[in-house]
Amino acid sequence: MVPCEEDMMVLMTNEQEHSESEISRPKKKKKQDGTSRPACSWVHFSREFIKEYTASHPESSGLKVATKAASDAWKLMSPEEKSKYTNRAREVWDKYLSTTPARIPKPRRQTKLVTRCSPGRLLNVLQQLTPDQKAAVKNMGFGSILNLRCRTLRRSLCLWLLEKFNTVRRSLEICGERIPLTPRDVELVMGLASSGKDVVNSGPDELIAELRKKYNATNRGISVRLLEERLAVPEAGEDFKRSFLLYVLGTLICPTARLDVSPSFLHFLTNMETVHQYNWGKFLLDRLVREVARYRQGKQRAVGGCLLFLQLFYYESVAVGEPFELSPALFPCLSSWGEEEISEREKQERELGGYGCGEVVCKERGLGMGMLGYRTQLDSSNLGVMAPDAENYALLEQDGYQAGEDQVNGGMITVEENMPINGDEGNTMCVDIEIGDPVRAPCRNAQYGCAEIVDYNKRREHGEVCISSPCACPIQKCHFVGSSAQLSEHFNSKHWDSGRRFQYNCPLPVTLNKNETFLVLQAEKDGILFLLNKGTESIGHTVMITCIGPSSSKDQYLYDIVSERGNSCLRLKSYTNNYPGRVEGSPPVDFLLVPFGFLNATGQLDLEMCIWNSTDIGAD
Repeated sequence: MVPCEEDMMVLMTNEQEHSESEISRPKKKKKQDGTSRPACSWVHFSREFIKEYTASHPESSGLKVATKAASDAWKLMSPEEKSKYTNRAREVWDKYLSTTPARIPKPRRQTKLVTRCSPGRLLNVLQQLTPDQKAAVKNMGFGSILNLRCRTLRRSLCLWLLEKFNTVRRSLEICGERIPLTPRDVELVMGLASSGKDVVNSGPDELIAELRKKYNATNRGISVRLLEERLAVPEAGEDFKRSFLLYVLGTLICPTARLDVSPSFLHFLTNMETVHQYNWGKFLLDRLVREVARYRQGKQRAVGGCLLFLQLFYYESVAVGEPFELSPALFPCLSSWGEEEISEREKQERELGGYGCGEVVCKERGLGMGMLGYRTQLDSSNLGVMAPDAENYALLEQDGYQAGEDQVNGGMITVEENMPINGDEGNTMCVDIEIGDPVRAPCRNAQYGCAEIVDYNKRREHGEVCISSPCACPIQKCHFVGSSAQLSEHFNSKHWDSGRRFQYNCPLPVTLNKNETFLVLQAEKDGILFLLNKGTESIGHTVMITCIGPSSSKDQYLYDIVSERGNSCLRLKSYTNNYPGRVEGSPPVDFLLVPFGFLNATGQLDLEMCIWNSTDIGAD
């Protein structure tokens, strides 16, 4: 069939368009060096095998069948048989590394920070509250939020802190140090209670059905603008309290990656009379760790959690300037940082060369000390203290100063109370302690067995190394505090059935139930108490052993933890750290991460542990 003239014209037009598209299409850039990465051992084997297979099987239908045969043969080969190709691949790879010039890494563009933490938006609402509404906020235990002065987050600082935030250990690794973060730090920085009942944001949906309807809650959440409209109404009843807390949670304490407030928060806001009983410091820290972990895993584009806490904690924990000066601390720190103070601090950071160039002073200010730094904090001069209405921390009793005058062996101690620096009504005060002529006084641990008489101005130095420093009983709801020897006798007589006795240098099988977070271990030889701690992370449980004793003690015990599943085995061999009480969260010590797949059928964690009374690393 001969094509007609019209068909020929169409064919010529298509060929012309095709040639023009090829000309206009940009060509791929070739590699400048023209070298490719060397092949692995499997590729070396498959090339050789396919060549022989094709020659011996002329009837085979193509490369696919030959590749499948090569794959099956490779799986059946022993490591000795594979070593021929492994060595060949290694030789080629070594030659490639020695001859190929090093690649110049491209400068990484700073990631844009997206967060729903908006202190400025909350500050606008706080400025519109009536006196009755402010009184209602204080009654709920959120009076410190009224002293908020910061409007904006320093996003470059927040990005830097996110890189330094260890979500497993719950610590900031900055300036060459690892600073643990605890609910107590949240209390000192944000003014939120760090003791009380855990905040549980789950339960039957039927219990909050009416509240969801009242707040027009959808699957996306509760509208922030709707809450702002409700807060604009000048009433201070239960509806105001619930709306205020939802707004604070969604814009400051624990914002999520979404614009709206999570309706799951309604579960713990059904009874507004119990709001002040919750451990809000722990809730803020738990949510921050969770949101940062999800952000790093790529599960969300925005960073949730209270980034303002990280920012203010950094300002308070790292001193800048020449020379480094330690100004008096005012707790909660939230009221100390306004826009002017933050701008001046950022200027000093730039002059030093960027973040992380200052000196870590968190210990001097009572921050970043884990669960155990309260006595040191209270003995420091020029150090702010929490208002009297704050509850005592559950793990360790605190020593407070008495208002007025105390007589100590002829020396006079005067305590002077000052009003908050911002002039507003609040729950902060600054305490200055003036000591007259040096006097000698008993050690502050005299009631726990210390007979030392020291100069009063050296009590702090002695207290840091005193072997009679108090330790708290690890059993929940037991408030006993005494020296390590007294605590050993107390546990042996009162809680003998609440732990496990063990012998040094002998393996001990233990099982931790699903909801069991720690197990007390007491040595039969000397009665020393240890804690087997279990934490929970996104992929498994963290396990570690700590010794209950003064933090100044230099004694360390070698221990070994083993977790097995079939032919797989996980093992940690490390030394114990001394803590005067039960450890909450993840302390900055070595730990063993046991995946959930190692749990038994009932969700229990089976372990084998051994503690040596010798620190010889070779002891087994």
